[in-house]
Amino acid sequence: MKKGTILFTAVFLLACLVMLLGCHSKGADLHLYTWADYIKPELVQQFEQENKCKIIIDTFDSNEGMYAKLKAGATGYDLITPSSYMAKIMNDQGMLLPLDHAKLPNLLHIDSEYLRIAVDPEMKYSVPYMVSYTGFGYLQDAVMDVTPSWKMLDRSDLKGRMTMLNDMRETIGAALKSLGYSLNSVNDDELSAAKAVVIGWKKNLAKFENEQYKTGLASGEFLLVHGYSGDILKVQEDNEQVAFLIPEEGFSLACDDLVIPKTAGQVDLALKFINFIHTPSVAAANTEYITYLCPNRASYDLLSEEIKSNPGIFPDEVTRSKGEVIQDLGESNIKYTKIWDEIKAAGD
Repeated sequence: MKKGTILFTAVFLLACLVMLLGCHSKGADLHLYTWADYIKPELVQQFEQENKCKIIIDTFDSNEGMYAKLKAGATGYDLITPSSYMAKIMNDQGMLLPLDHAKLPNLLHIDSEYLRIAVDPEMKYSVPYMVSYTGFGYLQDAVMDVTPSWKMLDRSDLKGRMTMLNDMRETIGAALKSLGYSLNSVNDDELSAAKAVVIGWKKNLAKFENEQYKTGLASGEFLLVHGYSGDILKVQEDNEQVAFLIPEEGFSLACDDLVIPKTAGQVDLALKFINFIHTPSVAAANTEYITYLCPNRASYDLLSEEIKSNPGIFPDEVTRSKGEVIQDLGESNIKYTKIWDEIKAAGD
């Protein structure tokens, strides 16, 4: 009887151990906070299978909204994809972890040409994820006499059928560029002039919008939209009349970065994900799917000719020279916030 009890106890303990090991083998959850539709789903599945984990995705539609949520106390995220200027703000405020390059061997594939204009060229706290260019999407069969200029927003014949990004830096930056100024200007006179331009454009807009403009353009609800290259190129799959152009006065050249917040619970897994994303074959597959460019030079040869010849993904040198990266303006950021509030209130 005693031997039977001992045997039963041993079997019971072994079963418990197997259950514990089974739970452990399910792996951890990687919480990713990012823009909508910003990674090829099959790549998510591949990473999950290779690392025996689950990726849980939460989305934001603006850098400022994401930042405000985190500053209000939101935690639980292991990886975030802010634009470079916002990543710098977050790092300066002690919100990000430094990156362990020893665990990121694929950083050697990062395009050195991009790093020359990057906000964090040494990748101390951020790794570039996707590069985009801000311009116009429009319907070729509905908008006549198209010119590659921000002045398209002055067109009263398109009133109520146009949108602009609900993003103060992008939209005020577009007005600054239309006037021949830097989109990082902190000059009060230049900013005042830009405010007047945006208020003028606002009279012709359906709304300021960051997400629905894509499907609205494809469906014909909107005829011309201010937006990101990848978003507009993606909806060409739904409507072949959609075209993308970059304004000749200049434009915002942006990069969204991969960063790890200080509150991350799965730092090692986040580093594995960053390294995975910059595996050349993965970077190429991601670029093909979301039509933004992952600045991974080793991936370029793996891209289709259609992607490599698309000027919305690989603009020529002359066009690229007119692009400007949005910078963190420090204490002068408040100038943009004030102007943006005044623009939103105008005409209400």
